[in-house]
Amino acid sequence: MSRLITLHEFIVTNQSHFPYATGELSRLLNDIVLASKIVSNDVRKAGLVEHILGAQGGQNVQGEEQQKLDVVADEAFIRAFANGGEVCGIASEENDDYLAFESENSKNGKYVVLFDPLDGSSNIDVNVSIGTIFSIYRRVSPQGTSATLEDMLQPGTAQVAAGYVLYGSSTILVYTTGNGVNGFTLDPSIGEFFLSHPDMKMPENGRIYALNEGNLNDFEPGLKAYVRYCQSHENQTGKPYSGRYIGSLVADFHRHMIKGGIYIYPAVPSAPEGRLRLLYECNPLAFIAEQAGGLATTGEQRIMEIQPSKLHQRIPYYVGSKLMVEKAMDLLAKN
Repeated sequence: MSRLITLHEFIVTNQSHFPYATGELSRLLNDIVLASKIVSNDVRKAGLVEHILGAQGGQNVQGEEQQKLDVVADEAFIRAFANGGEVCGIASEENDDYLAFESENSKNGKYVVLFDPLDGSSNIDVNVSIGTIFSIYRRVSPQGTSATLEDMLQPGTAQVAAGYVLYGSSTILVYTTGNGVNGFTLDPSIGEFFLSHPDMKMPENGRIYALNEGNLNDFEPGLKAYVRYCQSHENQTGKPYSGRYIGSLVADFHRHMIKGGIYIYPAVPSAPEGRLRLLYECNPLAFIAEQAGGLATTGEQRIMEIQPSKLHQRIPYYVGSKLMVEKAMDLLAKN
């Protein structure tokens, strides 16, 4: 039996693959690991501990009802980044504005992190898988100064690393630094992540499509044509695809990473710019998808080439297996 490789060992061994490798990024990834263990432990206690389960009683900047665990997760990651010293500032889905850390160590930090602390949190009360999504950039402002909005508004092509943590039947952390994608599963008995999914590749094609078909009547003609294609015997597999929509982006995306498929959240009249956030959700998962052989687009444009114009910018999103995304884009262009 081969020796199990811990996430810490993997990070240290592969540190030379990181852009500008000087150790800070390795420590930052370990800060993320620490926070994700804390959140995983809290998720496991949901329903048993009063301060975790249920609504917080307010709304975030997105106009979405905050869950108690949203706030718990957000605070856990912010504490880890503030204490680590490698990050000069962060932006989170749960906060109106970005946060610049003002300690001397943090001002000298080389990185900023943009993250969704708990994606799919509306599913907490019904015990459906949820997750954390993160994106890491090198700052563009001078070291020794406070982080700026410009540090946050960088295109996805500038990402140094990105990943997600899925809190499901097991807790798995998947990340890339631009040299492929690797997944690590948490052993809760010893609190350690081990390499479980080395060199992950998204299948080029699949038989699963994930979108909210309740909005079908509001879809543009090209997307309606793609749904008909998925449901027909005329697609690439010769039999209808299966519709599987969890409503938790990380869970849907992870399934497609393993089995192949496409996830779609288009622009509709109720969300004319789309509903998913470019910086906290779309860019990091696009980076992972491309590194695993998949594609991520708005239906017309590569996600990672979009120049962000605002912190909580929303966009339409098509991500998944290469041939499936290409077919969707073809039908969108023709209809």
